[in-house]
Amino acid sequence: MTRKSPSRRGFLKGAAVGAVAASSLPAPAIAQGNVQWKMVTTWPKNFPGLGTGAQRIADRIDALTDGRLKVKLFAAGELVPAFEAFDAVRDGIAEMTHDAAYYWVAKHKSMPFFCTVPGGLTQQEHMGWIYHGGGQALWDELYAEFGLKAFLAGGTGVQMGGWFQKEINSLDDLQGLKMRIPGLGAEVINRLGGTAVNMPGGEIMPALQSGVIDATEWVGPWNDLAFGFYKIAKYYYGPGFHEPSSALEVMVSKDKFEELPSDLQAAVENACMAENGYMLSEFTAGNSAAQATLTGEHGVSIGSFPDDVVKAAYGAAVDVLHETADVDDLGKRIFDSWWKFRQEAIDRAPFAEQGYMNNRGLANA
Repeated sequence: MTRKSPSRRGFLKGAAVGAVAASSLPAPAIAQGNVQWKMVTTWPKNFPGLGTGAQRIADRIDALTDGRLKVKLFAAGELVPAFEAFDAVRDGIAEMTHDAAYYWVAKHKSMPFFCTVPGGLTQQEHMGWIYHGGGQALWDELYAEFGLKAFLAGGTGVQMGGWFQKEINSLDDLQGLKMRIPGLGAEVINRLGGTAVNMPGGEIMPALQSGVIDATEWVGPWNDLAFGFYKIAKYYYGPGFHEPSSALEVMVSKDKFEELPSDLQAAVENACMAENGYMLSEFTAGNSAAQATLTGEHGVSIGSFPDDVVKAAYGAAVDVLHETADVDDLGKRIFDSWWKFRQEAIDRAPFAEQGYMNNRGLANA
């Protein structure tokens, strides 16, 4: 039996049906060609941990996608000033940024909860809240109001209290003191009688040298050594009350992220998650080595804040944090979720890392 060849009319009819069927399928979010994104940061170029961590994220995304999504990094001031990074992503100047969410407290008073707040969660606890305690869903809801989405992307661990031009012997020594400090920690300093000043990292050293500020916090021994604060300020205190975790974020345009195919979305998210753990371990090692250098080679003496300063700071912090719940319904839900997690973490701590470290200190005495 001889099979007849399809007629031209039949062929065209079949092609038309196929075209209709194809047109009913959702179009791919992005063409198969390479995608180019710009990342702006709030850090000086190639600054240890912070700047280099942002570059690692860009490099990981490139590697994970075989170059299908390439991210070009612009350090603070190269494309936009450090504190214009949020608006740069929202306005489409860049597709993503690497930064600290507490810089955006003026956008919404609950922003700092997704980085760090005074008297708050340690890095490990913060990750528990974000990944497993409902924090990410609340973060998504808050940032969606601005057309953004964010992921955990690094952190420093517990930070130092800062560098001071004069010795802090009591709460009286904070009166009138001008200190560089961001986020809700700034409000605590104001309530203790000081004057908080916010500025990006690259501006701190000149401000300290010129007397624009009397004190500054930044991160910890590793980054503080790199900036050379020990050359200007004599008194170094720690730990700080204001930044127990300092979780960093990659913030992306929600629209641009949703345009990506699912595998590229996964690459962005996984690159952030990888850096989140890597950077914390890097800061843990770097701070230990740098503290030995500061004390051994540069003669820095590290002290602890007096008891009255500690009690007043933590007391003021509780008031400041509770006030964020009064901003709006979302602010209240963020605070309630976070506060519940914090209380459970406090109950757990004596039987976990806090208890172990206390016992280790006793045994090593």
